[in-house]
Amino acid sequence: MITIAKVAKRAGVSPTTVSHVLNHADRVSADMRKRVEAAIAELGYVPNPQAQSLRTGRTNIVAMLIPDIRNPFYPEMVKAAQSDLEAIGLDLLIFNTDVPGGHAQEHGRHYLRQIRNRRIDGLIVGDFALHGMHEALLDLDLPTVFIGDLPNQAVDNVKIDDFGGGYQMGAYLARKGHRRIAQLTGPSFFAEAMARAAGFEQGLRDNGIEPRAELRREGSYLAPSGEEAVDWLLATQGSDLPSVIFFGNFLMAAGALAAFFDRGVSVPRDIGIAVFGDQPQLEYVRPRITRVGNTPSLMAHRATEMLMERLTGSYVGPPRSEVIPCILHQFDTA
Repeated sequence: MITIAKVAKRAGVSPTTVSHVLNHADRVSADMRKRVEAAIAELGYVPNPQAQSLRTGRTNIVAMLIPDIRNPFYPEMVKAAQSDLEAIGLDLLIFNTDVPGGHAQEHGRHYLRQIRNRRIDGLIVGDFALHGMHEALLDLDLPTVFIGDLPNQAVDNVKIDDFGGGYQMGAYLARKGHRRIAQLTGPSFFAEAMARAAGFEQGLRDNGIEPRAELRREGSYLAPSGEEAVDWLLATQGSDLPSVIFFGNFLMAAGALAAFFDRGVSVPRDIGIAVFGDQPQLEYVRPRITRVGNTPSLMAHRATEMLMERLTGSYVGPPRSEVIPCILHQFDTA
């Protein structure tokens, strides 16, 4: 086993000097530091993370809570955060609260206890992972950034412009000449879902189209509700389908695309498709789907930056709230 003592012997210095190079490089001369670093490289010495944690009070671990590991939106977010943290020597620990499983609050409280007990350096929360328990963030004594809409402003947060993105899509579809437009929203208990729906309908109204209540349906944000929406449309509208349907997220649109195909409905010939979301996976869906949103990675990158500003002390002010604008991508499906 390679130890600090062996590194010190190879470099011809004291173990204390090696420790300073590893933890307080500014206390060691450049020449001494080079000698120690060369010995470390020759011997392949890897510092013990537990010992370093005891010395510095830091674990070099950041935790991230996500609501649904099966939703491709969140692995993309995790990947971006992990890359950013890895580049500066920090590890990322992932906790999935499994919102669709129905035990998110139980999981959330359990994971927050683990995070406190493990002395994690910082936390990133992916929107719905702590749904219904935002008050827990008020008592969390560690740097935290929330991705999504955070009503109590307990910690720093970054979110996408849900209302603005929905508005862009509503205005676009109205200006393109659509008159009978259906909408499958996300769950009504998610503020983000209702903001998207409200923005979409306002975009229609401001461009001369009154939204139709009979063509609006609430979904679950999961693929099966997209399939159910197709059956609902076919049952209530028959062959007189609306010219386009707007989905509140990608998973519901994916479920609907499969259902339309299975039921012999052609997209976009028989009905157009539009969606809120901009995951990279959409680049490989055919036909290309008209969409509005921004990439999960962009929000994760900014969340990581905000967290590091807290960890390094470069920002020590009150909780910040930043909004990332949406981008509209136009294709022939709408």
